[in-house]
Amino acid sequence: MAAPDVDAPAAEIAAGYAFDGPALDLGALLWDGQCLPGVQIRVPLSMLNRHGLVAGATGTGKTKTLQLLAEQLSANGVPVFLADVKGDVSGVSRPGTPDPNVDKRAAEVGQSWEPQDFPTEFYALGGLGPGIPVRATVTGFGPTLLAKVLGLNQTQEQSLGLVFHYADTKGLELVDLKDLRAVIAYLTSEQGKAELKEIGGISTATAGVLLRTLTAFEAQGAAVFFGEPEFDTSEFLRTAADGRGVMHVLELPAVQDKPALFSTFLMWLLARLFQDLPEVGDVEQPKLVFFFDEAHLLFKDASKAFRESIVQTVRLIRSKGIGVFFVTQTPKDVPEDVLAQLGNRVQHALRAHTPLDQRALKAAVKTFPVSPYDLEEVLTTVGTGEAVVSVLGEKGAPTPVAVTRLRAPQSLMDTVGDAAIDQAARESSLYARYAEAVDRESAYEKLEAAERAAQDEAERAEAEAAAQKAAEKAAREAKAAAPDGLVDQVVSSGIFRSIARSMGTQIGREITRTLFGTRRR
Repeated sequence: MAAPDVDAPAAEIAAGYAFDGPALDLGALLWDGQCLPGVQIRVPLSMLNRHGLVAGATGTGKTKTLQLLAEQLSANGVPVFLADVKGDVSGVSRPGTPDPNVDKRAAEVGQSWEPQDFPTEFYALGGLGPGIPVRATVTGFGPTLLAKVLGLNQTQEQSLGLVFHYADTKGLELVDLKDLRAVIAYLTSEQGKAELKEIGGISTATAGVLLRTLTAFEAQGAAVFFGEPEFDTSEFLRTAADGRGVMHVLELPAVQDKPALFSTFLMWLLARLFQDLPEVGDVEQPKLVFFFDEAHLLFKDASKAFRESIVQTVRLIRSKGIGVFFVTQTPKDVPEDVLAQLGNRVQHALRAHTPLDQRALKAAVKTFPVSPYDLEEVLTTVGTGEAVVSVLGEKGAPTPVAVTRLRAPQSLMDTVGDAAIDQAARESSLYARYAEAVDRESAYEKLEAAERAAQDEAERAEAEAAAQKAAEKAAREAKAAAPDGLVDQVVSSGIFRSIARSMGTQIGREITRTLFGTRRR
């Protein structure tokens, strides 16, 4: 694409975005107070698995940017995962509504705007709220992610890891939270103390803390998120019959009060994709682009092990053809070792009202290449729907910084409502597969069965002891009442011993049930 008649710095920026291969159109260059529709700012499709960051203060247009990127990815046959925290992303399933403001924006940026809907699947964590239920098994979730959700310290996290290891070695499947609670309860019981000691590194006090924390977590209603059928993340790789990528929207308004939970669940989904997908190396277009909204919640109070897992996943998952975009308010919300992996940047306006805001502003400026713009000024003055952009070019080098007026999404820029989301979910081919939770035999049932077996064995032993005692008593009484010699002959006979044993067993059972009460079957 030839650069239009512009001054030298703008022409240099235009040349930096003149790609030969397929690319997503972000918008038009803003230069010297003018919007230049002849200079289109774009991001190569092949570079979207090099990850990215969409940042900006509340109300600056981040959600619309996600929508714009997601629409074009879908149109190019790339599936998309979107976390809908506030409930306003569901509009991707409906065509946009013509509006004078949309027409004005389209004219300014050189966009041929037409209303368009996109193939969409809706999901809900644990079935809370409308959508296809998404669940994880406790084993699949793993101790590191679960420790993050439970707010455990490092020592407690390590102890939880040993509990998982014990369950794995004993064949105790941790499907749901009651399985994990049962294993911890067993290890802190009289029967399990010896095995707890063998694990090493877990004090009885720490095990007690884990049990209390887990019980409190269940009391908050978290049990519904864990169980079977566990969601198969390969569902995210589907395309529609017309070749467009399916948009997978995880509806989160019902769990907004559990930010640590939903942000960690997003990380679990990403980790499962990393584990399950084969290596593909550099590809012409991503197999999936994953938008990680409210990313600051993921890193808040994160342990060293948790953060290292994130860094490793982000660093290596691009070789699986997966692109990850973190969405947050400022770049400083993302640790530097993660930020270094994010090659594509769309930075909306930042506020600089306080000293802390000003430090965040300076940090954001440092994440961009050197440019002719005064970025400290630009980042506090760009309008809603405008952003500072720098992406990776087709050869992997950063493009020049471009202040950009962004295009308008073609789908509905509003929610479609819970009823429409629920209807779409129920009509999905996936609904029947994941709608109903399944509670099969796992650690809880196995430990319960073992406890019943131990109780039965104790009752049997007590009954035998009672039988022996009854037989001895009967022998003494018979000997005292009968002539000498006759008693010894009768007592020593097999028939007498059998009758006595039978009597004693019945007596023993009667005593056992009186002591222990009715057993649950």
